[in-house]
Amino acid sequence: MNYLDQKVIVITGASSGLGAAAARALAAHNVRIVAAAIDEPALDAFVAELRASGVEAVGKVTDVTNLDDAHALAQFAKDTYGSIDILINNAGLMLFSNWTDLAVNDWNKMIDVNIKGYLNMIAAVLPQMLAQKSGHVLNMASVAGHQVADAAGVYSASKFFVQAMTESMRKELGVKHGIRVGTISPGVIDTGWADKVEDPAGRKAAKELNKIAISPDDIGKAVVYALNQPANVTVNDLIISPTRQDW
Repeated sequence: MNYLDQKVIVITGASSGLGAAAARALAAHNVRIVAAAIDEPALDAFVAELRASGVEAVGKVTDVTNLDDAHALAQFAKDTYGSIDILINNAGLMLFSNWTDLAVNDWNKMIDVNIKGYLNMIAAVLPQMLAQKSGHVLNMASVAGHQVADAAGVYSASKFFVQAMTESMRKELGVKHGIRVGTISPGVIDTGWADKVEDPAGRKAAKELNKIAISPDDIGKAVVYALNQPANVTVNDLIISPTRQDW
């Protein structure tokens, strides 16, 4: 059964990587997609791709680290489609560095996007979900939120935060308000993240790790599984990783 029929889904970081893969996978289930990303040309191209394939979709340039942007995105979704049924909190950064590298700029970027960005989006969509007495928040986490790998201390800390935040939300919002909350924890996925690492030592480690990466499409299928459930079922966390990943 298609429990996603006509659902309005807001996806952050939607123009590439896991966000785009999730949108493509969901497109086959007759959903309405509100795609958000910070890269306007990439977002416009992606929304055009979705529409060309018959998907009902709109896009809005959004910086999730800016609370006003997050609220504007939620309002845009509501104005366009009348509701916000699902939020996929996906926009994120994975930047590797050793503690001795003192890569403070990378640390701050991950805190701003991976933690503050998620919180901003939750603050933006939650009033609508509470008002309609339904909703589903899917936070993209990571296997790094379950165990810590070399040169991934701050990234792992941000994903441990997401795990703790999600469990707290599940116990309050799910139990008391019927708003489902869960996570997907991918292992190493080839989304081009390794090329974004600015620290030289971190980039070297990232490129080596990326050799075993699996496709974003594999995560897209998991997103559909997690979301396409009856209202009384919540998928709390799905861990999906390459067979050869040892952490």
